Amino acid sequence: MLDATKHADDALDAMVNDVSIHRIESHSDLNFVRRHTYDRSNIELDFGGHRVTTVGIELNAKSNPFGAVIFFQGKATGETQTLTLSANLPEQSDVLEVLDAASFEVGDWWVARIQNHPEGYAQRELDYMVQVTEIIDESHIRVNYKLGWTLAAGREITFKKMHPVIRSHIMNMNFIGVSVPDNGSTSAKPSEDWDQIGSHPIAYEFAVDCNVSDVTATKVFWPVIERRYCTHFVTERCKLMNPEEVIWGGTGYLTQQLNVLYGHVRDCHTSNARHLNDFTCGAYCMVENCHGDGDEHGSFVTHGQYEHDLTFIGNSGLLSFANSGTTWGDSAKRISVKKHVASRVVAHKRITDLTLEDVHAVWKEGLVDSGTIWANADGLQMRGCKADTMLTLSQSSSRSQRSNLADGCSFGMTKGAEIARMPDNPHVGFRPVMTDFTMQNCQFHNVDDNSLGSINKLILMNTWFRGASPEAKPIQVWCPEVVVQGGGCENSGMILMGAFHLDETGASDQSITVDGGTVFSGTNAAKAFLKREEMSGIVTWVFGECKSSVMDAETSHFSIHSGPNKMRAIGSRFSGGKYEIAEGAFGHDSYLLMMACVEEGVDRSALPVESDRVKHKEGNMIIVE
Repeated sequence: MLDATKHADDALDAMVNDVSIHRIESHSDLNFVRRHTYDRSNIELDFGGHRVTTVGIELNAKSNPFGAVIFFQGKATGETQTLTLSANLPEQSDVLEVLDAASFEVGDWWVARIQNHPEGYAQRELDYMVQVTEIIDESHIRVNYKLGWTLAAGREITFKKMHPVIRSHIMNMNFIGVSVPDNGSTSAKPSEDWDQIGSHPIAYEFAVDCNVSDVTATKVFWPVIERRYCTHFVTERCKLMNPEEVIWGGTGYLTQQLNVLYGHVRDCHTSNARHLNDFTCGAYCMVENCHGDGDEHGSFVTHGQYEHDLTFIGNSGLLSFANSGTTWGDSAKRISVKKHVASRVVAHKRITDLTLEDVHAVWKEGLVDSGTIWANADGLQMRGCKADTMLTLSQSSSRSQRSNLADGCSFGMTKGAEIARMPDNPHVGFRPVMTDFTMQNCQFHNVDDNSLGSINKLILMNTWFRGASPEAKPIQVWCPEVVVQGGGCENSGMILMGAFHLDETGASDQSITVDGGTVFSGTNAAKAFLKREEMSGIVTWVFGECKSSVMDAETSHFSIHSGPNKMRAIGSRFSGGKYEIAEGAFGHDSYLLMMACVEEGVDRSALPVESDRVKHKEGNMIIVE
């Protein structure tokens, strides 16, 4: 090619459009002033690490992220089919119903697109370019893609036949874009042609096996590498530093990938960009060893247009999944993140079967909500994770058949924050957890006036809540059922507030079971490890093998000021402090049974008088200090 003293556009067109040429190399810096579109397959563009500039480049079309310097675009043949599904297509099916299979041949590429979601959003569960792999019968074909979502009978699918670009690669480019005006506004553009001035190097649409490697970019406007309807591709060892614009949607990305399959993004890096990697309606893709700094806008995102089966391994940077709003999408399934460090993890929309393993949300000074994990409890599984300042659970969907689990995790607490959202919380997008959740081998630190506003049945196994100080307020609990097996509370405790949802009678019954060697120790601001707040309904208390050790005479092991209550304590150990039960708390419809318990220096004066429904003296070992 030519050097940067003469525009390289004509030379590039001449060589790319010459079908006898399959590799083009640059051995000098280059400048381009036009935006090129090619449908050429089987070609490599190797820029040799030299600088590529766009001084004086023509204006882009409006709102056009595909107006790159080099745009490889497949062509439609003009052949289409549209049909209404006669039967449900189940998830993981790779057999699609067609109008007439005679129009399809093995090896053909077609865009298969379901109509908009019935709820009216701009979301589609199927919208990919797929390859025909088998003709099943006159109305069914097999393709190289397994559905991620069930498609209901009556939905309409359109097939459009394509001639994709195949194996056209770009590599070894040092791209420098051009400046664009900036007025600091997120709502008013500086000028009418504001989004047409900037430049970016690469775009692909309707492309197969087209790879990009070793591209470094700065001062870009639209994404460095834009892809749509691409299948089987690799983006590797690419970098973006300081793009021109990061506030407006679509600007300042390293790579944006819409309606893509089987992509692999690896060993990439961004600095002060909007996004490093964006999947919109992507499936079966992987991102690994990619890192974003200055990532307040979110290095790794999905838009929620029914993405599924995405894997992120060994990356760093803010995570935000399915978080573009209901119009553009808030659904995703089977996203797995392993060995990740982020300032935030935002995953509270309709994300089903999210797996977080060894994911760390680290507090960052000056960044709002940093150190937090927001997650949808719909098949959520977390293992070995850490959030410096908060775990917030909510539930926006109920699609999963697997249990919610946090195992071996550590969560720092912000004073007054909710671990699980309340039903009446005004924060948009957070809904109460109506299903069960198990936390095992977890640690909650700096607990102070936090709340478990929902979770139908909360199972705590060898899990600890550690108060920020002996003056910290205990946890407020609205869960209908709490089971504590091992672990316990240190300078903390639980205040039962009534179930967050009422039963058919309007009561807010709660139950708590404490067993398996659970330990309560220290004290807290409420001066009670377990306390019943003023509430309607019955509270059932079950104490088994547990130990409650109070550090002062004012703190109670349990504090019950209203009824009715049903309590059974068998084989428990209580040391110091007192029992606090108000008159009438064990009246009609209540009972209290304490036996085989060991009590050392406990003030029993507030226990109710024994009766046929209240037994607490005989059968216990009472040691008076």
